Amino acid sequence: MSRISHIELDDANLPAPTPEIEQERKVAMFDLMEDNTFGLPARDGREVPSGPYRVGLSIREKRLVFTVNTEAEALAAEFHLSLSPFRQVVKDYYAICESYFDAVKNMPPSQIETIDMARRGIHNEGARILEERLEGKADIDSDTARRLFTLICVLHFGG
Repeated sequence: MSRISHIELDDANLPAPTPEIEQERKVAMFDLMEDNTFGLPARDGREVPSGPYRVGLSIREKRLVFTVNTEAEALAAEFHLSLSPFRQVVKDYYAICESYFDAVKNMPPSQIETIDMARRGIHNEGARILEERLEGKADIDSDTARRLFTLICVLHFGG
């Protein structure tokens, strides 16, 4: 299995993120670069360029676009995914994150822990949806799916 060696978000047309959103983005990108699993399966009998891969994420025409290039910048694959399956889980994730960020400032650890467990559950659901949507297009593990879901949320934040 190969990996992502570089990730780039096309967030140029998005509003400036809140400090909390920017922190989530930085952590997800750092964690993704530290450890990820990402491979392209053989499709239609075509040879698949081997990784590592340079991945770009963007939202174009209300679709999530994965642009996958080789290290030499040759296009290896491009996936256009509907954002519809992600809409509700992203909305729920932002709502619970907002509660979590507020709780960290004011609440006792037991209440913060409860909110964080709910946040992780929603995050896992988003990662599961991403894994399903990428089935047959890209092979990823659960941790990579979680980190990519966070980055999708960052893009969705402005989209």
